Amino acid sequence: MDGYNHLGIKMAFDGSESSWFLAQLKPNCANIADKNLKRQGFKTFLPQQEDTRQRDGKFITALRPLFPGYIFVAFDAARGLWRTVNSTYGVTRLVGFGTEPSPVPLDLIGQLRLRCDESGKLLPPKLLKPGDQVTLTKGPFATFVAEVEKIAPDRRVWVLMDILGGRTRVAVAQDLLRATGN
Repeated sequence: MDGYNHLGIKMAFDGSESSWFLAQLKPNCANIADKNLKRQGFKTFLPQQEDTRQRDGKFITALRPLFPGYIFVAFDAARGLWRTVNSTYGVTRLVGFGTEPSPVPLDLIGQLRLRCDESGKLLPPKLLKPGDQVTLTKGPFATFVAEVEKIAPDRRVWVLMDILGGRTRVAVAQDLLRATGN
C-alpha cells in the first residue's frame, strides 16, 4: 500500500492527503468532531482566534473557531471516505454542490495555515502601519476598533480610540491587536 496511510487515504507527494474539504459541524461540537476525525486518521485543520468577552462583570479570553460551525478535513474523495466523515460524531455533513463534497482550493488552505501556528491559533498581524484600522482583542477595550497612530521600536503600538465622543491615545502591545481593514 505504498502511497496510502493505514485507512487507505491516498497520500500526496509531500505526505499530506490529496484534497481538503469543509465539514459542517453540529452546534458546539468543534472539539468533539476534531478529536473523532483525528482518531479515525483524518488530517484536520480548525483555525482559531483568541476572543475576549465580558461575562458576569469579568473579561474572559478563550480560543474560538475562526469559522464557527466548520472544520477542514483532508482525504481522498475518490476512495469514498467522505461517507466516513459524514458519519463521524460531531459532524453534520461535508459541504458540497450536488451529492458529493466539493474540495476547498489548496491555496486557500495554504494561506490560512501560514497565518496560524502549529495548533491552529491565528497569529497576530506581522506588519501594522499608521492609519490601519485594528480591533483590540483583550482587556477592557476588547472589540473596540481603533486607528494605528504610530509604532514604537519596542513593538508597542499607539492607537487612537473614539471614547465618549473624543479621540483618546492609548499604548497597546501589538499582539493584542487584530487588523480589521480600512
